[in-house]
Order: sequence, then C-alpha cells, then structure tokens
Amino acid sequence: MRCPFCSHEASQVKDSRPTEDGASIRRRRQCEDCGARFTTFERVQLRELTVVKSGERREPFDRSKLERSVSTALRKRPVPQERIDRLVSSIQRQLEVSGESEVSSTRIGEMVMEGLKAVDTVAYIRFASVYKDFSEASDFQAFAGAVGETDDTI
Repeated sequence: MRCPFCSHEASQVKDSRPTEDGASIRRRRQCEDCGARFTTFERVQLRELTVVKSGERREPFDRSKLERSVSTALRKRPVPQERIDRLVSSIQRQLEVSGESEVSSTRIGEMVMEGLKAVDTVAYIRFASVYKDFSEASDFQAFAGAVGETDDTI
C-alpha cells in the first residue's frame, strides 16, 4: 500500500479489525520510510460493475459517488453515519449479486430511493426532487402528498 504522505510503496499493517457493518476490514498501517500512520479499508468486490448512463455512455461503478449522493440527501438529518454505510453497502451488494455486469443508472437511482424511503422520508423527498427533476413547487407538493398517504411520518 502506497503511503499517502511520502508515496513510499511499503507499509506495515499494525492493526486490523472488521468495521461495524461487517462489510469491510479497517487496517491501521505505518509507512516503513517516513513512519506516518494511516487507515485503509478493504471491501470484498464480487464483480466489476459498469454503470450504463443516459445516452448509453458507460463508466465503472464508483461506490464513493453512491455514498456522496446518499449523504447529500441525508445532510442535517438525524441518521448516524453507520446507517448510511449500511445502506450504501446493501445497495452495492444487491448490484454485485444480481449476476449482471452492467446496471443502468436508473436502476441504481430506484434502489437509492427505496433505501432512503425506509431510512428517512425527508431525505427520500430530497433525493427524488433531484432524481425526478422537480421543476416547480407543485411537483414537491404532489410527491410529498403521495408519500404522506403511504407513510404518516411526515
């Protein structure tokens, strides 16, 4: 593992432990050259996933993009980071075990909406407003009204 401070290629693992969600391993490392300590996370990747975007453009699946979009929807909401990590891991795992090497960005968006609906309805509406491209206040009202009919938490 390359040191993020001096770019030396050798480091020693000082401590390893599973993360709270059990989906990855947290490792504390020390650079053999400069002595700096840093943390890495190791996750199982079942297969390489390609995301098919609109216009048939393709790009590799990027977990950090998924984490960013979920975190943005949940910003300033009372949801612990551990719960966000579990949601992102769950979506990634579902994609990997689906058997498909290509997945549409639309399907990923739907999975995020399903997950957010179960976690926090405000975040669900926030994400939907961007995902479904709301352009007027009436779009929010109609969507929130539909959510309110199925869930009394709003």
